[in-house]
Amino acid sequence: MKLNQNLKNLLAPTKPKVQFANKNISKDIILYMDSVSVSFDGFKAINDLNLTINNGELRCIIGPNGAGKTTMMDIITGKTRPDEGSVYLGQYTNLLEMSESEIACAGIGRKFQKPTVFESLTVYDNLSLAINGNKGVFASYFGKWRKLNGEQNDFMDNVLHVIGLEHTRHYLASVLSHGQKQWLEIGMLLMQKPQLLLIDEPVTGMTHGEIERTAELLTDLAGEQAIIVVEHDMEFVRQIARKVTVLHQGHILAEGTLSEVQNNRQVIDVYLGGGH
Repeated sequence: MKLNQNLKNLLAPTKPKVQFANKNISKDIILYMDSVSVSFDGFKAINDLNLTINNGELRCIIGPNGAGKTTMMDIITGKTRPDEGSVYLGQYTNLLEMSESEIACAGIGRKFQKPTVFESLTVYDNLSLAINGNKGVFASYFGKWRKLNGEQNDFMDNVLHVIGLEHTRHYLASVLSHGQKQWLEIGMLLMQKPQLLLIDEPVTGMTHGEIERTAELLTDLAGEQAIIVVEHDMEFVRQIARKVTVLHQGHILAEGTLSEVQNNRQVIDVYLGGGH
């Protein structure tokens, strides 16, 4: 479903307060990773990684198992601290100086492969929980988050429209299809108006129709939020990506269109030609 301008304005991320800018980072860049490395027990999971994502960009990250994709997202979200390097959200926010919760509040939302929604709650309640997540899990779960103001309810209506779940707002999340649960979790992230979304293998286990709808959803959202999608399904990548980054042994092996990286000899040797 294409987003009209009013919906785009409502979903636009909240901009951070102006601080001291890192002059090495262009104002067009939302994620900046420079010379990032991290080792675990002598194994270099990320090896001098340099990655930039522009505002509103949709980037697909591919690579074989063990290439460093999950570790990269762990570093961005503060779960893992690199041994060296710099990681910024835009020009102003040094992510390496922040906790996981501070990074989430700064505007980075992460969706894991398996949907993590509250199945005993309705779709409406899951979204309510997300918009008031700063009140704490216990206060939220026991109902204090249910009293939304008019503006919040209007925003929720728009998010339901965007993710295509308007007709399910009073359904328990447990009765949703796998694809619908994935869309609900994306909606929960949108309720927080993120600047950057990290999406891990979103179409695993989906029907063909759900895959098509997910491709449409992510391409519609790009432009308002920057989106990084980690994915193994090359046909899905072909549908959504203008630019693809190939990771191998913790660093970037190739970047370009999917066609360009598929025809890259190094990529063929280590990934696409290896049956992954």
